[in-house]
Amino acid sequence: MFVFYDFETTGIKPAFIQPTQVGAILVDENFNEIERFELRCRLSPHILPSPIALAITRVTPKMLTDKNLPTWFEFSQELSSLIDKWSPATWIGYNNISYDEEVMRHSFYQNLHPNLYKTQFDGNDRMDLMKIIYAVHALIPNLLNWTFKPDGKLTFKLDKLATANGFEHHNAHDALGDVEATIYLAKLIRNQAPDFWQQCLRNKDKNKVNNLLESGKPLTLVERFGASAPRVYTGIYVGRNPSYNNSIGFLDLNREDPLSLIESNDETLLKAVSKSPQEIRTIVVNKFPSLFEIAKIEEHHLKLANHFNTNTIFYQKIGRTLQAKLGDREEYEHVEQRIYDAFYSTKDRQLLQQFQVSSWEDRLKIIGEFEDARLRQLGNRIIFINRPDLIDISKHPMVNAAIQRRWRSNDPKAPWTNIVQVNQDLKELESLNLIDTSQLNDLVRYYESFN
Repeated sequence: MFVFYDFETTGIKPAFIQPTQVGAILVDENFNEIERFELRCRLSPHILPSPIALAITRVTPKMLTDKNLPTWFEFSQELSSLIDKWSPATWIGYNNISYDEEVMRHSFYQNLHPNLYKTQFDGNDRMDLMKIIYAVHALIPNLLNWTFKPDGKLTFKLDKLATANGFEHHNAHDALGDVEATIYLAKLIRNQAPDFWQQCLRNKDKNKVNNLLESGKPLTLVERFGASAPRVYTGIYVGRNPSYNNSIGFLDLNREDPLSLIESNDETLLKAVSKSPQEIRTIVVNKFPSLFEIAKIEEHHLKLANHFNTNTIFYQKIGRTLQAKLGDREEYEHVEQRIYDAFYSTKDRQLLQQFQVSSWEDRLKIIGEFEDARLRQLGNRIIFINRPDLIDISKHPMVNAAIQRRWRSNDPKAPWTNIVQVNQDLKELESLNLIDTSQLNDLVRYYESFN
């Protein structure tokens, strides 16, 4: 079974936003609908939403403050229960691996759930229709009608693409509307290119992806960067990160003199995996990579592959290089960004399970028992938001001041929405005519309440 899903949110950076709506439809293998789910969420008081996000998703200030809607904490619990109810299934969206999945994980992380990876456990796995669409464009471009911006550049926006291919009455930027459009395109591809669809299904299973890569055969990889058209690479497996087994090296066989890499030093190999254009790409096998078998492999690609296949010394060198590249990642200051710093201890996981089913009074006690400092910090925030009466009243001004500091920071590059960005967004909305004057005035009055 498949679950097609979509989130509407208060912004674009998953660590510093929250969902305003989730829509999901459970279907069988033939895309026949079994059940649907839709849930909205009221705004958490520490979040400042983006005016543009609200305008695009048509979420009004009244909806954000509706006391009849669940809090973000309650919303996350209902979402977790839905995943349990519909498991096992393949969870699929449109750009969900990079965005919607991260929104879901942050909803679980910031609301103290024991398992952030629910769509990858209990028989669940993941696909991403946007990646499939990219592969269609690169490998079987005549399958779909493509859409373009006024300047002639290719666009893969869901609403435009679905409409161009016969989907009528698309309620764009509504969670369930986008889900219906995603199902439509997936069914279209499955029906018109069944063999291609079967290869896409294989890519959701990391064990099958590993087996394919480790076969040593040249393979096709499709990826897209920025606003460019999707690109096709022909390459082979050349090693695995020893500290993160899901990360592998994929050597581009069409680069100039790939054999010269075999005797390269560590500095040269680090450039090969890091500098653009990359001679060795990084594939994460559990993130639904767009890998496809080649029907007729070119002779010179086979000869090159034979020079690298089972070269364990080179594989180890590439593995160490990927490890060094990953080790250079940024250390984050804010607790929201530290979601992947470490896995929870067994003790903390047990406490998190208790936290989800306990009274608020007992939750306050559990917070003090966490070993992980992230959980203590997030837990105290949850209590303050949901039951401020349980927090010493003398601490309230300090917490409110911390929230105000974020909102009033003048940094235009702040990862969260601040007042400076709100004012810029409101001016942009006025110039773009995305909403009418009455709606714009409602937003202006709403944001005045934050001043």
